[in-house]
Amino acid sequence: MSYNESMIKGRIAEAIVEQLFLSSGYNVFRYGMENTIPGIMELLKGVQGDVVEDIKSMPDFVIQSKDNLNKIYFIEVKFRASGNFNKHDLEKDHPNYPYKNAYIILVSKYHIKCLKVEELYRDIEITEKSENYLGNRNEFNLDKGEVIKFCKFALKFFDNV
Repeated sequence: MSYNESMIKGRIAEAIVEQLFLSSGYNVFRYGMENTIPGIMELLKGVQGDVVEDIKSMPDFVIQSKDNLNKIYFIEVKFRASGNFNKHDLEKDHPNYPYKNAYIILVSKYHIKCLKVEELYRDIEITEKSENYLGNRNEFNLDKGEVIKFCKFALKFFDNV
């Protein structure tokens, strides 16, 4: 039996981020193509074009602050064992990524970090040593202790990756 290990790691990272925002009082809506248009991946195999790329590039979540319903964000979750992510990684995964106002949340073995897509395009990167931690993003007003708790939780899944 074959399986896609990268897909499983990505789904675990998505579940961790989803639960982090839910526990922090956010409304969380699954938005990505696999949730919005079930079965579309099978239909799009081998199909090319701008519309197909836009569909494949749909962010994983839309989150909304329960404290301020006007605060709504696109969230794209990535897992990288290395803890590194830059604009070239985004372009490799999603050429011509159309959601410039989305946030990339990178889950690694030891950290959960975050950058806006527009920051990636300004050559700001997430690295193992960078300090762009999700808990430092003022937009989300997350409790740093809660983020650290989820980092430790992620370590249980990704420690041997």
